Amino acid sequence: MTGVIERGRGKDLVFLHGYLSSKESFYPQIEYFSKFYRVTAFDFPGFGEAEPLRSAYSVSDYADWTENFLRERGIENPFVIGHSFGGRVAVKCLSRGNLFERAVLCGCAGIVPKRTLRYKMRVKTYRFVKKIAPKYAERKFGSEEYRSLSPIMKESYKKIVNEDLREDATKIRVPVLFINGEEDRETPLSSIRIYERAIEGSRVKVLRSAGHFAHLDNPLAFNLAAEEFFK
Repeated sequence: MTGVIERGRGKDLVFLHGYLSSKESFYPQIEYFSKFYRVTAFDFPGFGEAEPLRSAYSVSDYADWTENFLRERGIENPFVIGHSFGGRVAVKCLSRGNLFERAVLCGCAGIVPKRTLRYKMRVKTYRFVKKIAPKYAERKFGSEEYRSLSPIMKESYKKIVNEDLREDATKIRVPVLFINGEEDRETPLSSIRIYERAIEGSRVKVLRSAGHFAHLDNPLAFNLAAEEFFK
């Protein structure tokens, strides 16, 4: 099957990549953890080598897909490492039950910030301009990330980024370690602290001189922290 990396033997460890990323973004972790675990890293639908989306997926849809993928491959009760969007999917999966035994979530997305008045006014302006000049509205108001997406992926993106997972997090009953770069601006530490308060017994580790891709900025520190947590 394309879009999947499988290496090593032993306890299962699954990797969930970030948005507009792929399984290869975990290369340092795959190389390291495949010495101790049976590693499975895959591309989510719409990314990397995976099939394109045929409908606009929500976080729940990606969670459904992940559960089916693991079931079909006979992967039961694995550890999981998720980054950003992959963390969203892990949170959604774990809110439904103990799909994963333990979770390490790096730069975990899913906490929607409080909307400022400036943000609300910009949204209203965008919606008005879109009615009379839709192409201009997309160029002027959409982020570079958003503009790069296909129409179906744009609809999926809007579903994903507008869903807040605080309530889902309160339902999680397995150990979770959040690892965040101290310079992460995409998923700031303040958002991760919300997760920490919502998930009983969860922990947070901050990596110095690292940003949103902390697992790549400081792979040695990340790998050692995850390894200790799993043991």
